[in-house]
Amino acid sequence: MSQFPALAQLLSANSQWASDVERAEPGFFEQCAEGQSPKVLWIGCADSRVPESVVTGARPGDIFVHRNIANQFHLDDDSALAVLTYAVDHLGVEHVVVVGHTQCGGAAACFNASSNFVPGRPIATVPTLPDNAPINRFLAPLTELAASLQLSSAPAEEAVPALVEENVKMQVENLCQTSIIVNAWANKSLKGKDVWVHGWVYDIAQGKLKDLGVTRGPSRR
Repeated sequence: MSQFPALAQLLSANSQWASDVERAEPGFFEQCAEGQSPKVLWIGCADSRVPESVVTGARPGDIFVHRNIANQFHLDDDSALAVLTYAVDHLGVEHVVVVGHTQCGGAAACFNASSNFVPGRPIATVPTLPDNAPINRFLAPLTELAASLQLSSAPAEEAVPALVEENVKMQVENLCQTSIIVNAWANKSLKGKDVWVHGWVYDIAQGKLKDLGVTRGPSRR
């Protein structure tokens, strides 16, 4: 790996970390190998500045994770639905948290493209790529949301944070429409757990998480 310094650094840091953890807590990795029982499913953005375990001070095994561009949860996304199914009905998570963040490049791109959105027509959120490019298909619902909020006349420094929060709220609503969550609310999960859905935003400039107060659960649907 000497020809790839960035990767060599990661491997070296991992070796040091593993040694430090084993020294501080002997047997920790053997315990991890026995299985996982996280309480939280984190649905976040793939942005490198928002590593869920780091920003929450969590340990391996604490958080089950699904990340993608702009923390989306599409109702026709088999990958996201598979993660939700496994987390709720097989691992027994009790909290599903959608986490957006400030300075989100995906949200900014959707805001910029929203002024060209025409209902019923494909939109190239990334204009250098075709309408049907994977990233444009994936971001289309967020671009449509940005257009519906009529933020085009607002300055980007105000509009994008507003879009980030509205996006989190929309993904919470999407989650609440899935059969996995509806069934868990009606009958508890297959693991016998109540499940709650939450929406947060991480402020990159401050390193702080904010609860948007949009929690949904068995008693407030």
